[in-house]
Amino acid sequence: MKRKVGYTWRLREVMAKHQIFTATELVPLLRERGIDLSASQVHRLVSGTPERMSLQVMAALCDILSCTPADLVATTAENAGVRKTATGDLPTPPANVAKLRPRAARILPDA
Repeated sequence: MKRKVGYTWRLREVMAKHQIFTATELVPLLRERGIDLSASQVHRLVSGTPERMSLQVMAALCDILSCTPADLVATTAENAGVRKTATGDLPTPPANVAKLRPRAARILPDA
């Protein structure tokens, strides 16, 4: 059975709990820990959901916010629905199928 996995990025929530409300407040805190990101990169990190991230950045965020990676990333997993195939799902054909077939056309010569 296939599983569908996903995650929710919760950086903004954790920042708010620590009274940090803007990405610009986070930039100097990251620099103190050796992470040199531009203001726009930090803004994307805060406002979006990253697909990839350096573990150094994750460790710095955890240090700044006194949290664990599990506090920043909430994961989900569920069973994916199994696709049904057409076999076995077809209705039974009517008993008089022959009547539903088209008749051959007759071509008559021009008179």
